[in-house]
Amino acid sequence: MAGQARQDSSFSSAVPAFENERKNSMSTPSTTPVVLNVNGIEVIYNHVILVLKGVSLNVPEGKIVAILGGNGAGKTTTLRAISNLLKGERGEVTKGSIELRGERIENLTTADLVQRGVVQVMEGRHCFAHLTIEENLLTGAYTVKSKAQIAANLEKVYNYFPRLKMRRTSQAAYTSGGEQQMCAIGRALMASPSMVLLDEPSMGLAPQIVEEVFEIVKDLNQKEKVTFLLAEQNTNMALKYADYGYIMESGRVVMDGAARDLANNEDVKEFYLGMGGGERKSYRDVKSYKRRKRWLA
Repeated sequence: MAGQARQDSSFSSAVPAFENERKNSMSTPSTTPVVLNVNGIEVIYNHVILVLKGVSLNVPEGKIVAILGGNGAGKTTTLRAISNLLKGERGEVTKGSIELRGERIENLTTADLVQRGVVQVMEGRHCFAHLTIEENLLTGAYTVKSKAQIAANLEKVYNYFPRLKMRRTSQAAYTSGGEQQMCAIGRALMASPSMVLLDEPSMGLAPQIVEEVFEIVKDLNQKEKVTFLLAEQNTNMALKYADYGYIMESGRVVMDGAARDLANNEDVKEFYLGMGGGERKSYRDVKSYKRRKRWLA
């Protein structure tokens, strides 16, 4: 009992040190102006099921920010809360606030957000199967009034996705998963967005195609200055291309920091990248990891 007490006391004294270190190194993504602020939001489905439990994050303008975590962590719900797609699934933001360039947007419609330059690419692509690739792309331009601008946007999409230009007359149902993902991103670009919410871009794609999609996202970010907030289970790939990351579990942000810092973090390597060094951890070590999460510290 005395030994156990000494062990608990020693661990308790270590927790504040870890928390101070986290606050010093992971306080804010960047000094760049922030385009999106999510402040302590809670989301409830069907008036009963609490899914998000005080999620906060910032997205600096012109950056790629990744929301990471396993299936059911709350990544998609976070994106849908931002884009106001919750109502179709009987969900609502019940606490906290979401601000786009300082303006509260919780009560805006999805169409209002598109007009303000925010577009979401849904998980699973959701291309119109009976339409051609080009027809799918043109559906994304419904807010653009100028025919010249639509034509310029279409040419820009084809420049970034030459494969789509080759398949422009093919029905989406008869294209590959990678081509459909490119089509979904291209359709979002047709609205001339300043910010894209990208949900699980690697889902169901071969590794080579995943790399190609992320390279295009990086090009769009660097050349077109499009800001990206992406939700992704492929932690390794997301941290390779993102500037900043938030790791979620069970509806909470449990860790955040610069992408390179998260990629080198021992806990992230162990629990998200599968790089535990071959040494099995005991259950006590797992509990220790959970105690170090910022929402329990």
